[in-house]
Amino acid sequence: MKTRQKIILFAITPLILALCAIALAVWHQATLLAQQQRNSVESAYLASKEAELKHYVALGTRSIAHLYESGRQDAATLNEAKAILSKLDYGEDGYFFLYDLKGNNLMHPRQPELVGRNLWNFTDANGVPIIQQMTALALAGGGFERYVWEKPSTRKIVPKLGYVVTLDRWGWMLGTGIYLDDVGSALAKIDAQSSANIHNTMLWITCIAIACAIFIALAALAVNISEYRVADAKLKVLTQRVVRSQEDERARLSRDLHDGISQWLVSIKLQVESGIAKLMSPSPQNGTALASFDRAADQLNNVLSEVRRISHDLRPAILDDLGLAAALDHLTQEFSYNTPLNVTFEAIGATDGLDDVSNTVLFRIAQESLTNIKRHANASSVHIELIGSKKTVQLKITDNGIGFNVSGIAQHPKRGIGLRNMHERLETVGGKLQMISSEEGTQVIATLHKA
Repeated sequence: MKTRQKIILFAITPLILALCAIALAVWHQATLLAQQQRNSVESAYLASKEAELKHYVALGTRSIAHLYESGRQDAATLNEAKAILSKLDYGEDGYFFLYDLKGNNLMHPRQPELVGRNLWNFTDANGVPIIQQMTALALAGGGFERYVWEKPSTRKIVPKLGYVVTLDRWGWMLGTGIYLDDVGSALAKIDAQSSANIHNTMLWITCIAIACAIFIALAALAVNISEYRVADAKLKVLTQRVVRSQEDERARLSRDLHDGISQWLVSIKLQVESGIAKLMSPSPQNGTALASFDRAADQLNNVLSEVRRISHDLRPAILDDLGLAAALDHLTQEFSYNTPLNVTFEAIGATDGLDDVSNTVLFRIAQESLTNIKRHANASSVHIELIGSKKTVQLKITDNGIGFNVSGIAQHPKRGIGLRNMHERLETVGGKLQMISSEEGTQVIATLHKA
């Protein structure tokens, strides 16, 4: 997997996980809220129905109050009361029923076949002894009972809520009830609506997650394209610098070869030819011929020295053989010998532990710094310190020159190439370059971490 793909993955994955956690929390809270809403609606609905049933029973008792309070218990009075109660209804499924305290059905407008039957031991579909429990509630002062009973309008067994009281003088249990299947339908609609709302919320969260993932992917793609263009532009600039540096180095080598070695070789050739001519003349001049060969030998020594100098500039062998400290010490000695500058070197601490590339980078920075000091600083002395610790190696180059504007040189398009090269060299090996300059001198500090 490529780096940019990993970045996209690591950006999208936490977002998806966060949205999943949010979706789970929203689902849990929505489900809990829907259940609480259902319970609240059910409680409020049943409370209203219980109050309604009490009103119905109170209405029924008031409708026969004139007979009940008369004190009469003859058959005609009781039959008149039953007739009045049987005619009282409130809808197709709303009616009153009468039982004596022994479980005998005295009146049932919707199920006349039950009249006269003893239902004391009758149980509903759930095994509940309905008449026994309602009689106990009535004798206790009245109460509500939930059971299942046949609904007259549909002839189906559905839940029912009944309310009963006693008529003590006549030994009756008067009651009425409402069927709760309508309540179940209303609650089922609430459940369906809540489920639909939760589903829509989850769908919105999913759409948001997909949209965010697409946005991140597109943004990452745009950033990658932009970074690719910037990197490509930087690569082109770097390539141009590399080519320019190569051409500058080739030009320098060409000048060194042409102005120094080439001229000396021509002079040596002429001296050798002159000596040979003197030896081959009719009257040999051994003394003058030997003098020509001696001059040629001296010039050959100069050529060898120049070749060693060029080779040392390209890659000092002492850097590979004896290490960075020895190479810098040799560089300072050579620079002091060839220039009027007083260059000193000091190694402090454990300066080893860097790889070959890092050693070469620090050596080149020292070379570039000394070259810049020679050309621009107008300094008389330079001090180089190589400081080693457990984790880092630090190169400090300090001169007493006139200084320069660090930020101005760094931003100038045609100047400060050497400084930029030093920065880039250190960046390639993870190092850091600092420059401090004033009228009292300049200090270059290069820091590298040990492997």
